[in-house]
Amino acid sequence: MKGKYLSPKADLTFKLVFGEHKDLAMSLLNALLPLAEDEQITSLEYATPEMIPENPAKKDSIVDVRCTDAKGRQFIVEMQMYWNQYFQKRVLLNASKAIVRQLNKREDYSLIQPVYCLNLVNDIGFQSAPEEFYHDYAIVNMEHSDRIIEGLRFVFIELPKFQPKNIAEKKMAVLWLRFLTEISEDTQEAPIELLENEATRKALSIVEKSAMSEGQLYAYEKFWDAVINEEVLLKGSFDRGVSEGEAIGIAKGEAKANRKNAQNLKSLGIDIETISKATSLTAEEIEAL
Repeated sequence: MKGKYLSPKADLTFKLVFGEHKDLAMSLLNALLPLAEDEQITSLEYATPEMIPENPAKKDSIVDVRCTDAKGRQFIVEMQMYWNQYFQKRVLLNASKAIVRQLNKREDYSLIQPVYCLNLVNDIGFQSAPEEFYHDYAIVNMEHSDRIIEGLRFVFIELPKFQPKNIAEKKMAVLWLRFLTEISEDTQEAPIELLENEATRKALSIVEKSAMSEGQLYAYEKFWDAVINEEVLLKGSFDRGVSEGEAIGIAKGEAKANRKNAQNLKSLGIDIETISKATSLTAEEIEAL
């Protein structure tokens, strides 16, 4: 770690910045969520990040940051290092819990407030959209996408795809995404644009190495060790899948060739026993051709 800062994408630093400073969390959410001018968040209160289900036999979960605003709207923020097949399902589960836990049995449904899930992903998950890094999901009518059932909103941001020019008109969104993508252990000097802005300047001061205790630096290193281990496991699983797929493909190709050869030999009047020896097919398989 030769630079002045720590990466804000790590679990420790991300929570230090956005899980302990309401003004920074509010700035991030207003910048990156699809909120109209009259829907901007004006105050925040943190809620416990642990989401325990009503039934103890069900799965509980912990999110990075969870908070509510003065209107009662709930906001869940996740920083995810790797995309996997279960990530979206976990996001859906956490959002559903946030909806369900709003009401007691005797309360009216009109009291339910919207839940927004902001998911920052340091990986590429939407392969079918190579140029899009911002993905906004709502519950919409399939034929009339302007008809929306309010209550749940999901935003996924693929950090590796981010380019500042893509959203130049939203200055604060650009600054926060630059903070997340450009600041790392190798950063000697932060970009001047981040130092000139009050919110990102404060965030930079929080992730300075000199501001960390020995225990925090140790936790930071352990986090990246875990990330590397996960990457190795994911690559191993991928490589095994490729090898198994190739083996299955070869086996299917050989089986197809054997059946074709057996058909040709059978059409020439060769006896089944000889065909079986030549193709490794059983007599029953040859009879069925």
